[in-house]
Amino acid sequence: MPIYEYRCTKCGHRWNRTESLADHERSRPTCPKCKSRAVEQVFAPFFAKTVRKS
Repeated sequence: MPIYEYRCTKCGHRWNRTESLADHERSRPTCPKCKSRAVEQVFAPFFAKTVRKS
């Protein structure tokens, strides 16, 4: 399951949340610190490791 990173626009709190693709599209999370629904997804770089050598 993917890990999504969010930031609250009200209090500035950042957190990670593991959720399925279906849950990510269906619901909008609330801030665990201030319970605000004014959150935005933060797009972070990622690292992909493969077993094949180039």
